[in-house]
Amino acid sequence: MKKLFSFALALCLVSNVVSAQEADPWQKKKADSFRPLTDAQKSAIETAVPAQAVAAPKKERRVLLFYRCEGFIHGSIPYANYAVEAMAKKTKAFSVDLADTYDVFTPENLAKYDLILLNNTTHMQFQTPAQQDAFLDFIMNGKGLAGFHAASDNFGRHPDCRAVVGGEFAGHPWNAGGTWAFKLNDPEHVLNKSFDGKGFWHTDEIYQYNPETYVGTKNLRILVSLDMNQEAVSKLINDGPREVPVSWLRSAGKGRVFYTNFGHREDTFSKPMILKHMLDGLQYAIGDLEADSTPTDQAGQKPTALAPDQTK
Repeated sequence: MKKLFSFALALCLVSNVVSAQEADPWQKKKADSFRPLTDAQKSAIETAVPAQAVAAPKKERRVLLFYRCEGFIHGSIPYANYAVEAMAKKTKAFSVDLADTYDVFTPENLAKYDLILLNNTTHMQFQTPAQQDAFLDFIMNGKGLAGFHAASDNFGRHPDCRAVVGGEFAGHPWNAGGTWAFKLNDPEHVLNKSFDGKGFWHTDEIYQYNPETYVGTKNLRILVSLDMNQEAVSKLINDGPREVPVSWLRSAGKGRVFYTNFGHREDTFSKPMILKHMLDGLQYAIGDLEADSTPTDQAGQKPTALAPDQTK
């Protein structure tokens, strides 16, 4: 009888999982796309996470990390999830809850949080206008938004949300297998401290942005961009000299936004300088780390720090 009961229970559980996947195709895509991290991979991430946060939290902070994809699914998502969880555990700068269903976007639920972090989300489509309103009100009324990599590949049906992020994906000539040169647009900015005032080379996939929807330097404070002085970078485009921003921050209503295009590759989340840059950005967006968000066009000319001529 016990064996029969156990078999029936197992069958019921499997049936429930199948039903859930049929009701929400994302659940099956997620199960097919993500694999558990190895102990070695976890250790590499934990080691790369800063020992402590730059700013002490002004109060207990809580982050809602959202990672659902309607489009391309990045295999780095579990690595970023684990990295942010490791940041929370190691630095005590915040606690974090992971979510991948749109029902978290209600005023009542979001009231528990200080920051929404979009981890490589793609083609987000809120199911109701109320969810979109809750998302925007959260930011505009004084909370924070942060995004990693594909957070700019979202909101085709929600232009107001897309504008808050600041840019919209329009291809990646600089692919994930290449090592690219990056310059600091503002070497002294507090959110660039992890780079020690120096440009650098890094292997990752880097986006360019739709010029029709990119909100531009009149709204964004650009922190890091591709170093077009390096031929390895500039030769991949032929439409004249232009800036390709990589990380930025901005004010949005009463709220704060931090975005970085780093994060396509799994190993990005075991790079200490990138994780510190991300953590500092999260602390700004949460409201604990003071940072100048004056748009680049209004901030005045800043010296830039170019990448070295050769990779190290």
